[in-house]
Amino acid sequence: MIQSLAETTHSSFIPYGESHSGERDMIDWARVAELRDEIGPEDFSEVLELFLSEVENAIDLLEGATGNPIVTEEQMHFLKGASLNLGFADLAALCQRGERAAAQGDAGAIPPGGVRETFEASKLAFEKDFPVRFAA
Repeated sequence: MIQSLAETTHSSFIPYGESHSGERDMIDWARVAELRDEIGPEDFSEVLELFLSEVENAIDLLEGATGNPIVTEEQMHFLKGASLNLGFADLAALCQRGERAAAQGDAGAIPPGGVRETFEASKLAFEKDFPVRFAA
C-alpha cells in the first residue's frame, strides 16, 4: 500500500468535504495534497508510514495511562498535531476534545478505545480513497 502512494499523482484530486459516496470525509484531502506537494510522493510515503507507527504507539501509551490527565493530555496533544499535519481531520478533532478535557482534569472524557476506533476508521478511509483521489 505504501509503495502505491508514492507512485500516484494528484491530477484527479477531490478536496476535503467531498466524497465519491456523497458522505462527509474523515480526511482533509486538501491537507494531504498540500503535504504531498511540499515533500514529494516518495517522502510522503515515508512520512505516512512514520505517522501510522507513531499514532499506534501514542494510542498504546494512552491506553496505558487511563485515568492520568497529564499523560492523556500529552498524548492527545501529540495525536491532534500529527493528525492535523497528515489530514486525519476527525481524529484531530476527537483528540482536541480529549486534550481540552484532560487539561481540566477529565482524563476519561474521550476513551482510548474511541481514539483507536477513529484512527482505524480514518486509516481505512485513507487507504481506500487515496488511490482514487490521487490517480494518475
